[in-house]
Amino acid sequence: MAKETVPKINKSRAIRRLVIWYKRNSAVTSIVDTAANSAATAGNVAGNVVSGAGSVVSTASNVASNVAGNVAGNVVSSAESVVNTASSVVSNAGILAKNTLQPLVFDPLKRLQNSDNILDNLEETHSNRIWIAVDGMGGDHAPGPILEGCLEAISRFPINIKFVGKIEEVKNAAEKTGLTELLEKEIENNRFELIDSDDPIGMNEEATTVRKRKNASINVAMDLVRNNKAKAVYSAGNSGAMMASAIFRIGRLKGIDRPAIGALFPTRDQTRPVLVLDVGANTDCKPSYLHQFALLGNIYAKDVLQVKKPRIGLLNIGEEECKGNDLSLKTFELLSTEKSFDFGGNCEGRDVLSGSFDVVVCDGFTGNILLKFLESVGGVLLDILRSELPRGRRGKVGSAFLKSNLLRIKKRLDHAEHGGALLLGVNGICVIGHGSSKSLSVVSALRLAHSAVNHNVMENLNQLQKLQVLNS
Repeated sequence: MAKETVPKINKSRAIRRLVIWYKRNSAVTSIVDTAANSAATAGNVAGNVVSGAGSVVSTASNVASNVAGNVAGNVVSSAESVVNTASSVVSNAGILAKNTLQPLVFDPLKRLQNSDNILDNLEETHSNRIWIAVDGMGGDHAPGPILEGCLEAISRFPINIKFVGKIEEVKNAAEKTGLTELLEKEIENNRFELIDSDDPIGMNEEATTVRKRKNASINVAMDLVRNNKAKAVYSAGNSGAMMASAIFRIGRLKGIDRPAIGALFPTRDQTRPVLVLDVGANTDCKPSYLHQFALLGNIYAKDVLQVKKPRIGLLNIGEEECKGNDLSLKTFELLSTEKSFDFGGNCEGRDVLSGSFDVVVCDGFTGNILLKFLESVGGVLLDILRSELPRGRRGKVGSAFLKSNLLRIKKRLDHAEHGGALLLGVNGICVIGHGSSKSLSVVSALRLAHSAVNHNVMENLNQLQKLQVLNS
């Protein structure tokens, strides 16, 4: 019986991923629409040319002599040539757009036309929806944007939300953003639950404050994971407080000295991001910590990123094994003798986004600087491109053609598309969001949490304790 149910679940996942892929790649349909509009415009221009030529011929025949008639004949001939050329361009553009873009847009739609009901039925039949605890009071803009992102995520992914926060403030935020009706509907459908808590841990407060304030929103959310009432927890609040709460409430994995924050960075291949850890949990590290980060990242890359043999890199100032500070040199020795993963050597800063590595390890101080720098790259790059585009009519036309490309570039570099980073090394799935997270970031972070749960990351992470290196 088990063998018969597995294909259905896999089919459901495949269909769901295809639906999400199509929704998130609306730029493709935009290109198709643009091509169609351009073809129509070209047709109108061609029609105007023919009409103008006809008018010239008519005027010439009424007024002109034989010489004028010859001139008119030449005009007609030239106009016909222009019309034929325009028609050829329109036809070729249409064929090119159809052949190039139709497989990307229309074929998936055809495959999905009869699959929507199957997807819904499979989700309900197999009860794939999982509960995720959300610290609704954590973040610079909470609780409004956090609530909006959660409600959006419920409609996109097979998840339910336990929203932890001060209930009156949450309801007021829902009323201000026009989400009251949707909130009540999801509560009625048993897909959303409000759980009361005290004030959150402030961004400027010490992480150890979580030990004194047991009913702070992050502690209440973490307790839901500890008591198996939720499979994962998400917070955009104080990251240090979240890590402290995770350690005190659900504990570290056996054999792991320090948890690490792992963030996904884009690479040249948009289907294969690189996991960088640590990006802020441990500013001062020992070689053994970085060794453990590599072990954690290797499992995550296998389970969630679906990389069969992840290539691990050590962030350093040079490729040679003799380069770097004392921490880098000692860590290199540990990683090069490790047989449980593929160590690819030192990774220079320019190689992080090259796609040459699947996991890059570093201390939290360096990793956090790298993360914050990357967050600024997308906006700066787009500003430079805008300033370099020619002005006037030509510039506007060129900008129109480049708009979809620029939006895709921004999307690939936007940290909101990844939404959050995983706290690896604790005995539960914890996703840390950016303090300035808006609804899009929340949706992306909840997708990350669902993916980690769905791929049974914790089961494989718990196997780390069997490694001799962690028990020595």
